[in-house]
Amino acid sequence: MKQPFTKEHKTYLSTLKRKSALIVSAQVGLLLVLLAMWETATRIGWLDPFITSSPTRIVKALKEMITDQGYLHHIGVTLYETLLGFVIATLLGTAVAVGLWWSAAASKIFEPYLVVLNSLPKIALGPIIIVWLGTGLKSIVFMTVLVTVIVTVITMQNGFAATEKSKIFLLLSFGASKWQIFTKLVLPSSLPTFVSALKINVGMSWIGSIMGEYLASKAGLGYLIVYGGQVFKLDLVMAATVTLCALAGAMYFAVALLERLLRAKR
Repeated sequence: MKQPFTKEHKTYLSTLKRKSALIVSAQVGLLLVLLAMWETATRIGWLDPFITSSPTRIVKALKEMITDQGYLHHIGVTLYETLLGFVIATLLGTAVAVGLWWSAAASKIFEPYLVVLNSLPKIALGPIIIVWLGTGLKSIVFMTVLVTVIVTVITMQNGFAATEKSKIFLLLSFGASKWQIFTKLVLPSSLPTFVSALKINVGMSWIGSIMGEYLASKAGLGYLIVYGGQVFKLDLVMAATVTLCALAGAMYFAVALLERLLRAKR
């Protein structure tokens, strides 16, 4: 039977809710103020709406694009490329991190290569990727994986290495195998790191897919942005960018929801 909350506890929870509502209100209010300032600046001539667009022009462009079935196709293409690259990079990066944790020698051998690959501007490999895989889905997904996988490896490797040594020694003293240590201790203790890696990968995967679409695509939001810039349809560019922000935000909140579910089960 659950114990009823005390008066002090209820007051504390009520205060937390008020603070949370205040923060959300401030966030929404700040966004509305910035949009109002942007719109006002274009109307009074401080900004050229042809160059910078404006909130009302973006909304108008979005309405026109939503009624066009081709726009939904572009959204679907980019979303599919991003999610596919996200899943592949997360699974592959985690698997590599497990292998590096398993073998200390391999970790030391590959560490400098990981550092170099992580610092390498991936877009510099774009022409090579196009030659290897051609234009289209394969090259874009490969670019997404390339941008995301190294970050996943480094993040998960650091999470595995952060497991308390004293607990590992304790399990070893009881005769636990390396597999038992990993599954019973290292992996569960690294769940917060895994969720953090997922949050990072959300942004990295969107960067990778849009970079890939800039280089080699015939559809997608990145393609629309490039096309809009080439023909000076900046309202189209801004509308596609707003769509990207909305999709990335939704994907991030999905990961945050997963984090809450995992915390509730612990």
